[in-house]
Amino acid sequence: MTRLATFPDILKPVWLAAGLLALAACAPTVGPEPPQVQAQQAPITAEPLEPVAPVDRTVKVALLVPLTGNAADLGQGMLEAAQMALFDLGDDSFQLIPRDTKGTPGGASEAAREAIAEGAQLILGPLYSSSVGAVRPAVQGAGLSMISFSNNMSQAGSGAWTIGFSPDNQVRRVVSYARSQGISRIGSLAPRDAYGDAVSSALNTAALDVGARVVRTERYDPSATDLSPAVQSLASGGPGSLDAVMLAEGGPKLRSAASLLPAFQIDPAQVRLLGTGMWDDPTLGSEPALVGGWYAAPDPSARRDFEQRFEAVYGRRPPRLATLAYDAAALAAVLARNGGPAPFDTLALTNPNGFAGVDGIFRLRPDGLVDRGLAVMEVTPNGNRVIDPAPSSFQSLGF
Repeated sequence: MTRLATFPDILKPVWLAAGLLALAACAPTVGPEPPQVQAQQAPITAEPLEPVAPVDRTVKVALLVPLTGNAADLGQGMLEAAQMALFDLGDDSFQLIPRDTKGTPGGASEAAREAIAEGAQLILGPLYSSSVGAVRPAVQGAGLSMISFSNNMSQAGSGAWTIGFSPDNQVRRVVSYARSQGISRIGSLAPRDAYGDAVSSALNTAALDVGARVVRTERYDPSATDLSPAVQSLASGGPGSLDAVMLAEGGPKLRSAASLLPAFQIDPAQVRLLGTGMWDDPTLGSEPALVGGWYAAPDPSARRDFEQRFEAVYGRRPPRLATLAYDAAALAAVLARNGGPAPFDTLALTNPNGFAGVDGIFRLRPDGLVDRGLAVMEVTPNGNRVIDPAPSSFQSLGF
């Protein structure tokens, strides 16, 4: 395997795998045991771990990330995370072909053509949805599959997967949990942009699926600095008309919106606040109105192990999206090792049992979207805590 960085010998894992698509590795001796990437078997029973014989051929996989330009630090972190995955799970038959997208559609298109010309059999990346669209013609023309890091669901399909953290999974998970806790009437406050559209659509679908109702949706200009008119309209049904409110925001604007609710008789002590992955901020509890709010996100404990290992190797904290690159590269490495002459065919990539990675279980669907098993988190004054653990299999989720 082509190594793109020198790792201390102490970090070299022992290779083990179970079954056709198992992705498992022993932990390095630095830091806590890393999360494993492995297929979930149905029925859920333990299988003996057996060494897998090396494949006597070279498998080339391209990684398209921005290594120059405004997002160079993010792209470098994703490359380094992919290198970690290869060191954990790859063998000498696996070759990673990193290419710089420069953070632009044109750069991504050029990078994809170069990688394909070098014999890449699978494309990991690019990061931005505009770049996914630019790369798609070359990838499809070569008859390859692409696992992009975008969360724009409109770019999914026809051999392209978007494994970024989409609001669809997050909303479905938190609404399902909220319904199990007796919540049935939900209001929504969302910006009038693509993200707000995605959250609103996901909320309507999720509520219908679990027997809840979206009784009021208020949209606002994303450039607005005063959300009082939208909050006042949301509260027009009067006290007791809502069991929960979905706030499709993050950062200062989320805090501002939440702080306005009590002034318009939406009491967070009586009305549960719900959020998306944009709430994945340990400082949210500094806003009293957000304390007790629920949102869905990957279980932070597994990511914490990865972050500690990354920092031990590279001397700095990884960017948040580095886990996407790790999981995608780990999946590619083990499919390459165990998948025979066509390791990246659609059947292998869309194993309905899914895989378990740094960010929890995930499953590539035939339509190009990704199902994720997420934890439900609660905002507290001292940080956010898991109140409903992430599932260990898709069977336990019922889909």
